[in-house]
Amino acid sequence: MGGSFERKNVIVTGGAGFMGSHLCSRLIKDHNVICVDNFITSSVSNIDHLLREPHFEFINHDITQPIELSRQKELERFRIDVNGIQEIYHLACPISKKHFDDFKIATVLTNSVGVKHVLDIAVANQAKVLYASSSVLYGNRPSGHAVKETDECHLNHLTTRGAYDEGKRFSEAILQTYADVYGLDIKIARIFRTYGPRMKIFDGNLIPDMVLNALDGKDIIISGDEETRTSLCNVKDTVDGLIRLMSSPIDLTLVNLGSDQEMRLVSVAQKILNITGSASRVRFSSQPQGYIDPGLPDITRAKELLGWVPLIRLDDGLKEMVDYADSHKNQITF
Repeated sequence: MGGSFERKNVIVTGGAGFMGSHLCSRLIKDHNVICVDNFITSSVSNIDHLLREPHFEFINHDITQPIELSRQKELERFRIDVNGIQEIYHLACPISKKHFDDFKIATVLTNSVGVKHVLDIAVANQAKVLYASSSVLYGNRPSGHAVKETDECHLNHLTTRGAYDEGKRFSEAILQTYADVYGLDIKIARIFRTYGPRMKIFDGNLIPDMVLNALDGKDIIISGDEETRTSLCNVKDTVDGLIRLMSSPIDLTLVNLGSDQEMRLVSVAQKILNITGSASRVRFSSQPQGYIDPGLPDITRAKELLGWVPLIRLDDGLKEMVDYADSHKNQITF
């Protein structure tokens, strides 16, 4: 086998999303990357820079429908019929803070039959699968409490956000079942709050909203009070963690990825004001209904077994966010 088999064939579902596009950009350096997305809540602009890359291919497909890779003519150069698929990063899941109700059915189907379709590909190819899960599974934890992977999951599956919250938990159960039955190498990353360029703006996301309001001279609204805290991990660090987890031994399945450094949101707002030179004021509002604060991640497992720690300074990451938001704030969004 020559040519393309020197590179692994890697699928990234949701590859045109915020985190998925950063992951594709990293993987393309070493692998053939097949990005699967249907732009339901993502954007083609996130992968524009990749579309002409010889080791990148985009497939416009809804993962809630079965996919036959052998019928995709654009993938012939990767010789999947001979070389197969080695790794699948499953990040696909409709996500929109402002428009969550518009995508409930798509969300619950992606987190059930969508996972099955990904696992069908994995079984056929004996491919490794990494699933982007969420810290919401831990439920609300007291401020300052570091959540370990061994902690029990606590969430109400009958809330209006059950399609996402319980969907993520059910997805993990499907993955573990396929690992038990078919001997697949399954990885689950429980991802805590992540920020960075290509994060959707005008969509109710915390950091982009704070940045946009600062740029426009509007009040920065913080849900909570002066003591409300969070942790923020830069998307480049999170992606580095995903890649390290994928390459880890088969007996490592579940890992928290996020920053274990807690900070007050008013401090984050002040940093944004300093970067933008804005005269915006900071105001406080009540937390939205159904808001889950999982607390801080305990990232001991990631540090010890993956050699992973978040490295990008918040000041540098926020500066990048400001530059991105400033250059994209006039673009039309849904």
